[in-house]
Amino acid sequence: MVFTESFDAKVMCRFLDRLAGHFDRKVHLVVDRHSAHRSRTVRDWLADHSDRVELHFLPSYSPELNPDELVNADLKRSLPASSKARSQAQLASETRRLFHRRQRQPHVVRSYFHGPHVRYTLDENPLSF
Repeated sequence: MVFTESFDAKVMCRFLDRLAGHFDRKVHLVVDRHSAHRSRTVRDWLADHSDRVELHFLPSYSPELNPDELVNADLKRSLPASSKARSQAQLASETRRLFHRRQRQPHVVRSYFHGPHVRYTLDENPLSF
């Protein structure tokens, strides 16, 4: 999900709604300790949807354990070479285009989880990939 406003609990809940709607089983989401992830609004949303989504928090100050950091690095590496974005809207459009391309490249998505620090995501859940 690409958003242009500040990341807060409202955006997180919107993301969780979309995420829960895409799967027919419970989603386990690994998140950092951003204030939006820990907010009362998100906790209330999770309580109402405990059968659909569960959050698992990373230890504080551990970006190396967060596979999302590898997604961000891929985005930063991939966009500058082809990006001609001159506005926030164009940048958002190119970001969406890259992520749609990644959806058709499961081998690239899998590679986000093969680094030594994020391997735990596969070791504890062998059915995920």
